Amino acid sequence: MTAERAGLPRTGIGTDVHAFDTDPARELWVGGLHWPGEVGLAGHSDGDVAAHAAADALFSAAGLGDLGSNFGTSAPQWAGARGTVLLAEAARRVRAAGFEIGNVAVQVIGNRPRLGPRRAEAEEALSEAAGAVVTVTATTTDGLGLTGRGEGLAGLATALVVRVGPGDA
Repeated sequence: MTAERAGLPRTGIGTDVHAFDTDPARELWVGGLHWPGEVGLAGHSDGDVAAHAAADALFSAAGLGDLGSNFGTSAPQWAGARGTVLLAEAARRVRAAGFEIGNVAVQVIGNRPRLGPRRAEAEEALSEAAGAVVTVTATTTDGLGLTGRGEGLAGLATALVVRVGPGDA
């Protein structure tokens, strides 16, 4: 009997990294939230590393590929999409494949913005998009790497899913 048939949970890991955009007019979206006064992240969509990493982890846990294979730059309909829209669509696809989402944990890595004061707000936005509990933490890399030098942000996420049905996929 496979672990999946036994009803055991499956986990997935997701990662997303974006550089800060050179266009000072680009808006920053992280954790499903707009950060006024901050320069945004470059990317095909909004560059929300928290939402993107969460979606990537969900796809990984359900065996549905990764963020790029589902919402890649070759898919023009996702250009400029909000991370919460991508996360909601990822959650929909995971459920359509016969899984229920237990939870997602996301960590944002970078010097700015300071997520602490808006952590609960980010958790609410991402949880609403995923239809499951999403927790958010943040850290820095003490000046090391692209995030430490303030060149961009990274997001890491884990997701837990359990097969509850046969699914469409």
